[in-house]
Formats: sequence, structure tokens, C-alpha cells
Amino acid sequence: MRQSSKIDRREENIFDIFSALADPTRRKILEILADHDKCTASEIHKQFSVSPQAISQHLKILLEANLISVEKQGQKRIYRLNTDIMVQFEEWAKQVRQRWSRRLDALDTVLRTEMENMEKNQNQERKETNDGP
Repeated sequence: MRQSSKIDRREENIFDIFSALADPTRRKILEILADHDKCTASEIHKQFSVSPQAISQHLKILLEANLISVEKQGQKRIYRLNTDIMVQFEEWAKQVRQRWSRRLDALDTVLRTEMENMEKNQNQERKETNDGP
């Protein structure tokens, strides 16, 4: 039962990440943080033509998805990319890609077998037609 709740939390976190990444402004914020070790909210805001409140809301969503972290330094809040979560997300995406690759490989095998069977049947029909009375 404990394992199930761990899986549920991981799936919930993946959902939060996808929700956070769905917005182009939030993706751009992540790119900014990837390019710089750390940024204040005002440094991030300078990159956009939206209100500071809008950027604050985007940062809140990224924090809730655990994609970024924040550290208070005096009056400033310093934001950083949470590389641990990014690595976990990348691993999850890699696992999904591997599952799909296996399924597509299996489909490819089935289709090849079907094509070979069709060719055999066509050849057999031609032979029977040519060998006819």
C-alpha cells in the first residue's frame, strides 16, 4: 500500500510539471534560470513585457511544481532551477520513450510478418494461376 502512495505522488508531481511547462512564459523562465545560476524576480521580470504580479504568479506555479527553488537573501528572493527534479523528469520521459520504442518495435515485427505472409500468399496465388488447367 505504501508503494501505491509513492507512485501516486510521483504521478501527481509529473502532472504538476506538465501543467507548469504548458505555459510558454514559464518555459522561458526555466530557460533563463538554466542560462544563469540564479536570478531575482526583478531580473526575470525584465525579460518579459508582463506585470511583476504575472511573473510572481508564474514563479509560484514553478515553485509548486518543484521545478525551481527560492532562497531569501535579505529583501531579495533568489530563484534557481531545481536540477534534481529536471533529472527525475528526464528519467521519466526516457522510460516512457523506451516503453513506446518497445511497443513500436513489436508493431514493426507484426507488420513485417504480415507483409511476408501477404507476399507468400500472392506468390502462391500467382503460381496456382500459372499452373492452372
